[in-house]
Amino acid sequence: MELVQSLSYPVNMKTVNVHEAKTKLSALLKKVESGEEIVIARAGKPVARLVPAGKTRKRVFGFDKRKWELPDDFNAPLPDDVLRDFHKPSL
Repeated sequence: MELVQSLSYPVNMKTVNVHEAKTKLSALLKKVESGEEIVIARAGKPVARLVPAGKTRKRVFGFDKRKWELPDDFNAPLPDDVLRDFHKPSL
């Protein structure tokens, strides 16, 4: 088990058990805010990782402009066989 854990997570990553995570959550969150990553384990097996939340980026309108083209027939009526599939009763 030790080999698998060391391959999955960096050796220097702090690992805590579920009980410790529950009782020391505030302190663990402070460590995560400072950049640490913490593994939470149950019976010695990693089940979760506490990592800093990613910063949200402002969405930019038109970011993908000119990376794809809208086909000329985009608004064309669908073929009858496709339309029939939309009107089939659900099971």
